[in-house]
Amino acid sequence: MTIDNETLARQLWAIGDHVRVRILARLPKREDCEFGINVSQLAEELNLAQPTISHHLRVLRQAGVVKNRKMCRDVYYWIDRQEADAILETMRKVLRD
Repeated sequence: MTIDNETLARQLWAIGDHVRVRILARLPKREDCEFGINVSQLAEELNLAQPTISHHLRVLRQAGVVKNRKMCRDVYYWIDRQEADAILETMRKVLRD
């Protein structure tokens, strides 16, 4: 699966922020209750305010890089592996061609 140039540019912009890179490095790579992480946990681990984390997660979610689901009373986040793989594959094609 490849991504069109406009979508790729939007996703790379979303990923290209140093705070969002830190968030992505901390998120699980699949939906998993045991290893799930929520905004409060991310805020504590990254030493940032919860509204800041929420903002960055919203950007990543709108770009299609991150998924979320409400479980119990919290919303948990993880990297969308299929979309991440598509971004990587498209970048490989762009940089090779």
